[in-house]
Amino acid sequence: MKGIGPARAEMLAAKGLQTVADLLYYAPFRYEDRTNVKPIAQLAPGEKASVTARVSSAKLSGFRRGALGLFEVTFKDNGSGVLLARWFHGERYVDSLTPDTRVALFGKVELDKSSGHRLMVQPEVEILSDGDEADEMLHSGRIVAVYEAAGKISTRVFRTLLDRILKEAVLPEDPLPASVRERIQLPSLGEAITQIHSPAAGTDLRLLNEFRTPAQTRLIFDEFFWLECGLALKKNKARAAEGISFTVTERARERIKQMLPFKPTGAQRRVTQEIVDAMKRPHPMNRLLQGDVGSGKTIVAAQAAVIAIENGFQVAVLAPTEILAAQHFAYFKRLLEKLGYAVGFLAGSATARDKQQIKKLVAEGLLHVVVGTHAIIQEDVSFHKLGLAIIDEQHRFGVEQRLDLMKKGSQPDVLVMSATPIPRTLALTVYGDLDISSIDEMPPGRKPVVTKHVRDAEVEGVYSFVAQQIAAGRQAYVVYPIVEETETTADIKAAEKMYLHLAEKVFPKIKVGLLHGRLSAGVKEAAMREFQEGVTKILVATTVIEVGVDVPNASVMVIEQAERFGLAQIHQLRGRVGRGSQQSYCVLVTGKLGDVARERIRTLVESNDGFYIAEMDMRLRGPGEFFGTRQSGVPGLRLANLLRDTEILEQARGEAQRLIEAKQSAELRAVVAYIQDNWQRRYGLVLVG
Repeated sequence: MKGIGPARAEMLAAKGLQTVADLLYYAPFRYEDRTNVKPIAQLAPGEKASVTARVSSAKLSGFRRGALGLFEVTFKDNGSGVLLARWFHGERYVDSLTPDTRVALFGKVELDKSSGHRLMVQPEVEILSDGDEADEMLHSGRIVAVYEAAGKISTRVFRTLLDRILKEAVLPEDPLPASVRERIQLPSLGEAITQIHSPAAGTDLRLLNEFRTPAQTRLIFDEFFWLECGLALKKNKARAAEGISFTVTERARERIKQMLPFKPTGAQRRVTQEIVDAMKRPHPMNRLLQGDVGSGKTIVAAQAAVIAIENGFQVAVLAPTEILAAQHFAYFKRLLEKLGYAVGFLAGSATARDKQQIKKLVAEGLLHVVVGTHAIIQEDVSFHKLGLAIIDEQHRFGVEQRLDLMKKGSQPDVLVMSATPIPRTLALTVYGDLDISSIDEMPPGRKPVVTKHVRDAEVEGVYSFVAQQIAAGRQAYVVYPIVEETETTADIKAAEKMYLHLAEKVFPKIKVGLLHGRLSAGVKEAAMREFQEGVTKILVATTVIEVGVDVPNASVMVIEQAERFGLAQIHQLRGRVGRGSQQSYCVLVTGKLGDVARERIRTLVESNDGFYIAEMDMRLRGPGEFFGTRQSGVPGLRLANLLRDTEILEQARGEAQRLIEAKQSAELRAVVAYIQDNWQRRYGLVLVG
């Protein structure tokens, strides 16, 4: 394509733009109204305007390495007046804004007090080529699209390239079924693509910047429609597969009653029934069980395990970290061994001999349940008869790992659990191939954790509160912001230094323990055991305790440098306290806060509701960040936004389902062909049959 040589092609490819079609779908992130073009003399202070002028003089001042460079340029047009422009960090303009260069400027007009001339601070600037009026009209005098740069490819270059494509290329045929387009009255694909890059004069700028014009709606709808069709086809394929049809015998019911340590809540009974009904069907179950921290998901999973075992099958329980896997192992062992079932543990840190022994028992069918980490999905682990796979903290695993575990059996039922609840609409998209069960009430007698925010200058008061709680017979956590996967030696040193400070200076008479990801498995276990048995009163830890540490007597959670954590993560940590009947507290200690961090802290102080917190987390971080897009298999949506566009998403899902349920149509065949040809490359959707 003219205008794209090898260097530019490489920059575009780094942004995932490899074809002309990719460029056509590369949507602007905002629009500017540059129709207000005036001579300098007519610019009024306070207005936003476009102006074309020539550089008269330029100077860079205050520029030293690392310091703020102030670049000041004087512009003149055909004798009408003088305009000053200033850029901080303006050194990038020094080479291009030389005397007599013709430019288009767009910005807010002010008056410069010292000279009395009109002034623009940090205006948008575009170099104009002399005499090329068509080029000039592309970048000013109209509503212009603003694109995210790709390497050195600026918004201006994108505008030029897209203008060329729209004039020369044949736009793609419209693959959206005509019946769908007519029913919801969407513009054609060619029209929509043209309008997003080159909005017609008079288009409402507010609607454009809110992504609400018919053209934008059409392209957002497309993304969701194809995604929903792909997921629905994938789900249908899974549902049509032959699976295990479990039966629930009287003996299984009796065993479950013997096992249950408490009376289940209404929500637990409801989701247990949903899971049991799914297990009875002759197709593989693929179900997400989501519920807040401490809502009792594991006991529901244990009941499903009993049904599988009573039908002569084995159960695998997969957890993302050894600490969580060890917790699950202890829990399942306590519940199931009294019923005579054998439970084993398989993790990376076990000795080679222990691993060999467990693998042998699993292969021979002598273990009913095996709990572990990624070690379970290694190639040399084979099950005698795997019937149920339980995966905890689903968002920590990729889609491939779920498939690897399923391959260990012949179409086993899969139950994935998540304590990071996500709003239902989004759950249907992110885990579109799963059915969803939500536990939305907490066990009785639990008091909500009281959350307080304290500046780090006031931390002494927090320590005296911790001492009071310990004197009253309770225990406490003090957590430092180091995420297990990225623990550096410096981070560990900081946590260890703090541990020594607390143990020696602040609480010399109280037993303080230390837990972080770099400790050996044996040391970790001993630290946990001592805390669980009440020997250690204060546990200084990194986020390794985020999931799965259950000590009902712990009533205080102090989170240091809380501004460094995400919302969902603090909510997870907070769920480690408040597990007993006494009032529990979470204290967020922070340094200086930016706007987003302040909003995060405020949300946590005000709410204990995991679903609300998840929604806020997504608003603050954006959906891609929230799901860790790479991991979860959420496609990289180009224009659609899971938060902003939920109504369009619902509409697209409805249309996709209507089309697929019709089963017979030529339209459906065309849709399947389109997905197979186009969506594999973009979304890696598991092949659609």
